[in-house]
Amino acid sequence: MSTTDVLGRLRTLIARHAGEGVTRTALPGVSVTASTTTTEPIDSMAEPALAVVAQGAKNTVLNDRVFAYGAGQYLVVSLELPVTGTITQASAEEPFLAFVLRLDPAAVAALLLETGAGATPGPASGMAVSDAGPDLLDAVVRLLGLLEQPGDVRALAPVYQREILWRLVSGEQGATVRQIGLADSHLSHLGRAICWLRGHYDQAIRIEDLAEMSAMSVSSFHRHFRAVTEMTPIQFQKQIRLQEARARLIAQPGNVAGVGFAVGYDSPSQFSREYRRMFGVSPGRDAAARIRAL
Repeated sequence: MSTTDVLGRLRTLIARHAGEGVTRTALPGVSVTASTTTTEPIDSMAEPALAVVAQGAKNTVLNDRVFAYGAGQYLVVSLELPVTGTITQASAEEPFLAFVLRLDPAAVAALLLETGAGATPGPASGMAVSDAGPDLLDAVVRLLGLLEQPGDVRALAPVYQREILWRLVSGEQGATVRQIGLADSHLSHLGRAICWLRGHYDQAIRIEDLAEMSAMSVSSFHRHFRAVTEMTPIQFQKQIRLQEARARLIAQPGNVAGVGFAVGYDSPSQFSREYRRMFGVSPGRDAAARIRAL
């Protein structure tokens, strides 16, 4: 079956099972997305996942780097990252349609162990875009097709998910996906520091402590952290702080200074300055505009 035919089948399945926005399915770790309109930038924390676009296009921004992907392409995320997503191509006639599968490190590790497919040379990154080959698309279609055969889910869903993982680890972004499942990989080590930053975004950080968590020297930690996340640890923490502040301002639009203090800023002026630099508008005006749009 050609790539065009498989994409057509994937579009049909997603459209049949997706509501407007993100829809979790009965398949473990699988969701589908549909949107009849383009969207404003939406901030979120991405988790290790595969996203395959069947129709339309989307941009995902990591720091200042834009990952653009459309029909027949996939985005792979290897660890938790603060990102901004924008659906750039969608209409009522041809909505944006996408399939998302959460990537489980334990499942990747088991596949590598059972197949003997260990680490291979090549740079591992936090996020990457590639064309989806017909074999990968076909496995995605067969997995999603189980929504119409619920009696087969327990027996076949693990098989099809394993095939999808294999297509990824043996494909163009294999080095990145393999790192997800390797306990001694740089991504795994950096994940410890990232987990700490997510839980302690309101606290001062010491690079030496983060490097120790990651079992790296300070210079090695800096180098690998920037290579994977496209930013320094300080910039990473700032993104998480400001995303959290933006979410809190919806509930507390009149307490800009209090929200700034709550996410770790000692100075209201610094909070407002960095907020405006990231979102292009002051905290108060941004909160008021977003509340009006709700």
